Amino acid sequence: MCIPECPVNAIFAEEDVPSNQVHMIALNVELARSGWPSITKRKIPLPDADDWKDKTGKLSELTR
Repeated sequence: MCIPECPVNAIFAEEDVPSNQVHMIALNVELARSGWPSITKRKIPLPDADDWKDKTGKLSELTR
C-alpha cells in the first residue's frame, strides 16, 4: 500500500534501497516494532511537504 501512496517515491523494496540509505532499514524495523501505525490510505500532504521533499539530513528532525 505504501509504495503507490508515497508522494515523493521515497519507499523502496529492501533489495532496491540505495546504498546511502541502507542504515534506514534498521530504523524502519525499530519504529515498526514500537507501534508506529501503518499507512493504509492516502493522506493530503502537509502544507510544507514540497519544502521538505528534496532536503537531506532530516534524521535529526525525527521525533520518536
